[in-house]
Formats: sequence, structure tokens, C-alpha cells
Amino acid sequence: MTIAERLKVNREASIAELAFAFGTSEMTIRRDLELLEVEGLARRIRGGAISTQGRSYEPPILQRGAFRSDAKKRIGAIAAGLLHPDETVILDVGTTTLEMAKAISPDLSLSVITSSLLIASELDRKPKVRTIVTGGVLRSGEMSLVGSRAEASYRDLNCDTLFLGVAGVDIDKGLSEYNMDDAMVKQSALSAARRVVVLADASKIGHVAFVSVAALNVVDLLVTDASPDGDIIRDIKDHGVEVLHVEPYKKESPS
Repeated sequence: MTIAERLKVNREASIAELAFAFGTSEMTIRRDLELLEVEGLARRIRGGAISTQGRSYEPPILQRGAFRSDAKKRIGAIAAGLLHPDETVILDVGTTTLEMAKAISPDLSLSVITSSLLIASELDRKPKVRTIVTGGVLRSGEMSLVGSRAEASYRDLNCDTLFLGVAGVDIDKGLSEYNMDDAMVKQSALSAARRVVVLADASKIGHVAFVSVAALNVVDLLVTDASPDGDIIRDIKDHGVEVLHVEPYKKESPS
């Protein structure tokens, strides 16, 4: 993944973060950012850069899935471990919730409601999971169902837990999403669950996308690989949100 591609997905990045990610010096990153700014692909800010793409820009699902895939797999596996036999849960649309679906034990008995055809297809491999798919209009390229029928599917349901995927988690703006139609379905799902668990890798923490979904106080638990020592995570905890930290991926040193 290039710097430009990383900025498209993550919206912004610090020079230090980019230098670490690409294994190069901060001076080299500054030169690269100068070139990207000339090409109109980024805008430099103090200590880093932001993408010139607007907040409503949503990277394709395959690109989103490949970005920080190790973190998403680990978050998904931890989230799957929170499930209890015979629960009724909502699995929201998203690349991290898809990883959670993959990690569900085939021996676990569950009822799952989802607006994601990708998740529904994955759950078809779990013989003890009863999968309920909402109605709605298919979002081209996303394999998610949106619209009034998708929203209405949640209105008469009373579920134990919603596992929610979002584009951004911010103290002031709360939970946010790229697409307005997806955001409205998420809002309906929020009203149908007794407990809300947000799955968000570190790139989502502090990020604000185009559409506000809900305030931070609707969240009971945040599962993330973001550093527990970060200011934003401390502020999130101060807002009454429990945070479950997933250990960062560490490459094994050669023997």
C-alpha cells in the first residue's frame, strides 16, 4: 500500500506514523508528502498530512478489507469470543464484523441478523447459526442492504447485542460512517439491541466520516487495537465506555 492509498483509507496520518509504517526516515516522508501535495493527492498539515478526498469518500470494500487486515482479524476473533450460546445478535455491515463472522465457532448456537450478504454467506458455513437477512436494496459493490425495508427489519426486534462497525469513533462527533444509507440502517439496528459493542481498529479512533450515526454514549464496549495510553482512548473511557484492548500484531523474530 502506498502513502496515497493509506491516506485514502485512513483520511489522515502523522509523519511519524508513516515513517514507522514504511520503514523509512521522517525526512523521506516529508519529501513524499510534498510530491503528493503537488499532485493534488494530499494536503500537508502540522506534523502530517490529510487526504484531499472528502469525508464522504468510501474506499472499495476489498481495499478496506486489505487495510490493517491483521488487526481486523484479531479484533474479530476477540469479538467472536464474547458470544454466548443461544444469543440473538446483530452483525453490522463492515470488514471487521466480517472477520468476526469468520471467527465464530461452528459449534456455537446463535441467531444472527445482518444486512450484509457477505456475512450471511460466511454464516452459511456455521450449521448451528440461524441467519436472518434483512430486506432492502443492494448497495452496488458493497454487498450490503440499505433503504426503508432494511431499516424496518430492525424496528420490531429485541436483540441481545449489536456488533457495530463504523468508519470513525470521535469524542465530539461520536460514531460516524461514510454513506448516509448505511448510517440510517445502523441507527435502526442500534434501537433493536440491549447492548452495543463497537469493533474499530486503531485507524478509526479519532476519525470523523461524513455521516454521524450516534453519540458515543450509546456504546457499551469498544474492541480496538488502539494504544491504551492514547489521549483519545482515555477520553473514551472517561465517557463511560468500556474498552477491550487487542494486543498489537508482532512479527516473530528470525531464529
